[in-house]
Amino acid sequence: MPQGEHIELHRKRYGRRLDHEERTRKKEARSVKKRAAMAQRALGIKGKMFAKERAKEKATMRKTIAMHEERDKKHKADDGQKGAAMPAYLLEREQVERAKVLSNTIKQKRKEKAGKWEVPLPKVRPVAEDEMFKVLRTGKRKKKEWKRMVTKVTFVPPGFTRKPPKYERFIRPTGLRMNKAHVTHPELKATFQLEIIGVKKNPNGQAYTGLGVVTKGTIIEVNVSELGLVTPGGKVVWGKYAQVTNNPENDGCINAVLLV
Repeated sequence: MPQGEHIELHRKRYGRRLDHEERTRKKEARSVKKRAAMAQRALGIKGKMFAKERAKEKATMRKTIAMHEERDKKHKADDGQKGAAMPAYLLEREQVERAKVLSNTIKQKRKEKAGKWEVPLPKVRPVAEDEMFKVLRTGKRKKKEWKRMVTKVTFVPPGFTRKPPKYERFIRPTGLRMNKAHVTHPELKATFQLEIIGVKKNPNGQAYTGLGVVTKGTIIEVNVSELGLVTPGGKVVWGKYAQVTNNPENDGCINAVLLV
């Protein structure tokens, strides 16, 4: 049996160290200095390869930052007549046009890729791990503390099958599972009860997104086929993103605003 499977089995049975997340965070924080030292020490072909790889990473990072900072910028219109003189009555008038951008569909896809949306709640209160999870003591003498119960509302897909209880690390109670949301359309000023397709992004981290935890500020995908929304190309829109605006665990329902 490969060694990796033994490790996986051990993790399923006993979980990780209690300070695993903290150690990982510190290791990541130290990695910057480690990389800088490596860059100074590397000579010859190794140094060139390292520099090339780092240049690629920086280029990708710059593109991501540019996507995040993308705005509807305005600039002066290009007349096309470079040499022609402008009449005196037009000198004061500033001709403005929108910056040239890609079509709406491609632009939307790029924003999704960069993880950026124009959202109603740009900043939300971070949720602590102690608040999010409750430690469950297991084992014959209740000595083991590797299981966690999620105390917030979660979304679980329809075809979801639980792991065997013995190996289930994160327990999502059925009483806190929701699959519908009250979504308000900001332009129509109307609210609809729509089915949730999935959790796109939880502001508290990727781990909570993977677990399907729904807290205030979470971006969820909802089924808008019954609203009859159509793209410029004439296709019916099936799924659209919405941001949760309430605390579902307190209210007993999910309220959200559609991102249009």
